[in-house]
Amino acid sequence: MNFTLSSKPIVSTKADCLVIGLPESGDWPQSTQQADEALGGLIGKLKKSGDLTGKNGATQLIPLQDQPWSRVLVVGTGADKDRSPASYRKALVAAIGALKDGPSKNALISLADTPVNGDEAVSSESTKLNVTGRILEEQFYSFHHYKSDKPASRKLNKVTVVASGAGKALKDAFNLGLATGRGMNFTRDLGNTPPNICHPIWLADQAKALAKEFDCIKTEVLDEKQMEKLGMNTILAVGKGSSQPPRLIVMEYRGGKAKDKPHVLVGKGITFDTGGISLKPGEGMDEMKYDMGGSASVFGAMRVLAETRPKINVVAVIAAAENMPDGGASRPGDIVTTLSGQTVEILNTDAEGRLVLCDALTYVKKFNPAAVIDLATLTGACIIALGNHATGLLANNDDLANELLAAGERTGDRAWRLPLWDEYQSQLDSNFADMQNIGGRPAGTITAACFLSRFTKEYRWAHLDIAGTAWTSGKAKGATGRPVPLLVDYLMSHAGK
Repeated sequence: MNFTLSSKPIVSTKADCLVIGLPESGDWPQSTQQADEALGGLIGKLKKSGDLTGKNGATQLIPLQDQPWSRVLVVGTGADKDRSPASYRKALVAAIGALKDGPSKNALISLADTPVNGDEAVSSESTKLNVTGRILEEQFYSFHHYKSDKPASRKLNKVTVVASGAGKALKDAFNLGLATGRGMNFTRDLGNTPPNICHPIWLADQAKALAKEFDCIKTEVLDEKQMEKLGMNTILAVGKGSSQPPRLIVMEYRGGKAKDKPHVLVGKGITFDTGGISLKPGEGMDEMKYDMGGSASVFGAMRVLAETRPKINVVAVIAAAENMPDGGASRPGDIVTTLSGQTVEILNTDAEGRLVLCDALTYVKKFNPAAVIDLATLTGACIIALGNHATGLLANNDDLANELLAAGERTGDRAWRLPLWDEYQSQLDSNFADMQNIGGRPAGTITAACFLSRFTKEYRWAHLDIAGTAWTSGKAKGATGRPVPLLVDYLMSHAGK
């Protein structure tokens, strides 16, 4: 698919389909007024007759004759008072949904002049173009690698997005949006790959391939012998029951000055999670291939950096393992010494994500990080607390937490902060070790983060629990690509500083 940006007037631009926004109430965008004038007031007449409502997300395709466009797609943008960033995204998704499998070969989308309520960070044209680029890539995604019958090729092969000017800022915003969408789709590809293919060594191979494709990425992979020598016993404990050995994957992007401290991303890479000896129920276990969603999101963010080359240093560390039950697997009651020297009593082998992360979080101290953000499909409790709309956020630094929350608001990839109070730490007390790996049913997301916090005291750290946002269940089952937009926005806000 070819996506381009244009500042030419819509009335002088030919296309099989013109896409314009129509509000339910309030003033019309300039592009909609221009289209209506070119069509002899057709849009106004249809609005007055009730054939067009302007309701947010409603679409109507109108065939035309003797016009620069063969048809016009009118998408409702909602009432004036309700024009939020979310309503803009909803209109855009609806428009692309109506376009992508339709009869048009090329389309001209003019929605960026649709008013959005809010401050400059969410309402500017550059922000809307960034969102547009991202959603275009996201909505045209499909995963059919393992199907015998491939889907028919779409007629639509070119989409042009209208901007008010040809300035560098607007082009950069649109191109960053496209790159972010491609990063999300890379994340989705990794997440959707079946677990008989996507195992720790395969995941490490993807990191090597990324470094080969982009010379700005440097990759190092630690095998089980190297991890054993370092004392990364908790990662090794999780992988003991699998024939697929664990790996620690390190990717470095150095786009900033040599003296600049790197921002570090740490991803949970459990390529399949049976629960180990604490075996999960069989129903829905196939979705445990998504338990490497944190690592997949880190991959996606690194790909965006490689494509856009911002002036920032970023290190990505992925703790990859497969959690399986066999005669050599860890048992409930085992005590393991972590890389930090602290001991952990494993009461539940299905609380394995925090075990691989704790060694990785200790390992990253060597990079003298500006901040560390870990991403993990860590707890079902987070889904109970926040559903599938918001990522759970916990942090030991208020400024870092607020930056991530703001990035989520700007991108619509939102997070919600939960407390990390000392009062919760006592739930991890063990009679036999420094701590146990579960804290009981109360506040499960919080106590999981409390466990991780014991390995992050020497730097600014935030934890993103993406159990509810990394994938979708049901008929539309698949990886979502979240929270790549949040990560990219956060990193770009620090580029060049």
